[in-house]
Amino acid sequence: MFPTYDVIVVGAGHSGCEAAVAAANLGSKVMLATMNMQTIAQMSCNPAMGGVAKGQIVREIDALGGYSGIVTDHTMVQFRMLNKSKGPAMWSPRAQSDRNLFARKWRNMLEAHPNIDFWQEMVTGIVVKDGRAVGVRTGMGLEIPAKAVVLTNGTFLNGLIHIGEKQFGGGRAGERAAKGITEQLIELGFEAGRMKTGTPPRIDGRSLDWDRMETQPGDEEPGKFSYTDTPKLENQMPCHIAYTNQEVHDILKTGFDRSPMFNGRIRGQGPRYCPSIEDKIDRFAQRDRHQLFVEPEGRDTVEIYVNGFSSSLPEDVQYKALRRIPGFENAKMFRPGYAIEYDYFPPTQLKASLETRLVNNLFFAGQINGTTGYEEAACQGMIAGINAHLNLNEEEPFILKRSEAYIGVLIDDLINKGTKEPYRMFTSRAEYRILLRQDNADIRLTPLAHKLGIRNMEERMERTTQKIEAAEAIDRYFRKTSVSPDQLNGFLEQLGSSQLKQKVKLHGILLRPNVNMRLLRDVLPELNQFLSQYPNEFIDLAEINMKYEGYIQKEQEMVDKMNRLEEVRLHENFDYHQLVSLSAEAREKLSRLKPRTIGQASRISGISPSDISVLLVHMGR
Repeated sequence: MFPTYDVIVVGAGHSGCEAAVAAANLGSKVMLATMNMQTIAQMSCNPAMGGVAKGQIVREIDALGGYSGIVTDHTMVQFRMLNKSKGPAMWSPRAQSDRNLFARKWRNMLEAHPNIDFWQEMVTGIVVKDGRAVGVRTGMGLEIPAKAVVLTNGTFLNGLIHIGEKQFGGGRAGERAAKGITEQLIELGFEAGRMKTGTPPRIDGRSLDWDRMETQPGDEEPGKFSYTDTPKLENQMPCHIAYTNQEVHDILKTGFDRSPMFNGRIRGQGPRYCPSIEDKIDRFAQRDRHQLFVEPEGRDTVEIYVNGFSSSLPEDVQYKALRRIPGFENAKMFRPGYAIEYDYFPPTQLKASLETRLVNNLFFAGQINGTTGYEEAACQGMIAGINAHLNLNEEEPFILKRSEAYIGVLIDDLINKGTKEPYRMFTSRAEYRILLRQDNADIRLTPLAHKLGIRNMEERMERTTQKIEAAEAIDRYFRKTSVSPDQLNGFLEQLGSSQLKQKVKLHGILLRPNVNMRLLRDVLPELNQFLSQYPNEFIDLAEINMKYEGYIQKEQEMVDKMNRLEEVRLHENFDYHQLVSLSAEAREKLSRLKPRTIGQASRISGISPSDISVLLVHMGR
């Protein structure tokens, strides 16, 4: 009935979709298996993509040929560049998406791919022979053969939904949990754990008093995520900001005795950086209000997402408390918030390629690895899909360094440090933030994708080359062009900047902290004429490279030093127990995790600098 697929991807959330596309774009024949074809790429939680560090990840996915950025650009209703008051290393794009359009666009793009087939049914197990994944088994007892399997099960593995004292099986509201896979993996020797996440109630926007809330508009000149020619956003929709108050908190506290979080029914660890409203009230008792972001679900629906009010309290308590929020006095609820517990597998059981150590050709990606967030899941799916294809063709795995991408930071953290709580990406997790900016993801990663042979990368590579050449040309212009006092002194006086006494190079003027390219274009017609031949994106890159040149060079020097350790390879079957100078913890962890390089070994929790010195001495370094 079925051919032997190169790759079967189990689960069609953000991770599964990117995994399928990645393998298919390299030439693999892919089956995407999902319990429900109507929920492909569904935004289970808030209808938004990007944000701090997450926006950088979406741009990296796009630079590597993934589809998340393209889908977001086609379906967003608002765009904002966050952290513009800070340095460019912190700038993070974020888009409010149309939930229904987002899922529909993803499905259309997947169905248009000639290398992707679909199967709608629960996958209950993996077919394993001689320590290798060779297919999947479904609820109807079918066996579908494959050369590699990627598991992207999200919150569905033995998912358990909690609302107050009620609990019922489910992977998402209205959808059943997935059974069988966890039990099989444990039998195969995998270690499993439980995690928890949650979602807020959904509200009827017609019942809200918008005048009582703060309006949060999008950027006047909205940007986008994809480096391809996606449409410009028109007619942005506003978000709004509301606040809880002491009365809201008091009402919520009346339900604490029935809260599954406080009475011990929830055993899984929840996300530290996205706590439920009851958790916020308990942990931050000194605060008399908490901010809420009131977000539209799309252009053609009145459904509203109350970001910041995630809750598993009884529905009657949620409803009463909501109605005490200014602007929500007449609120009507579509459905209450809930918490969900699900199985995950500590990611220290994975190689850097996201292939499992115990079963060859079996890959894990997304929330099964203990992460939270669409973006974190999507990038793992992409890397797993790429490596599943490369593995089948006996090619070296595609592994991004911490200095190359936030994706590299995320995966390196997971496989070396593991996680006992839902892992979320932040800019603070990256050592080389000034190199890993959202504006240069194409320069960092598109050449790597082009070299891999990912489908349709020629045009992207050509544009990336044009961008690099344009930034260099703009840099040369600024270094060779002089400006005189009479051209700029009036402008500098207005800025409160010291005036010129003689001609200076334009480059020196740009380096002043209160001067930028746009201001200079307004007062120097020749400069404006020169720059008008380039897109704003190319100009922004040139400006950042010039203004932050010293910082970029210092960070690159740090990378070069670290890369020397990354080049010292460790043999996978090396016997660390023979090195008695290593600490007992180091011997145990190095034997279990089998790092590929000295650099990777140095980042394993519990490995000390003296342990690394022992390894280097042993290797003659």
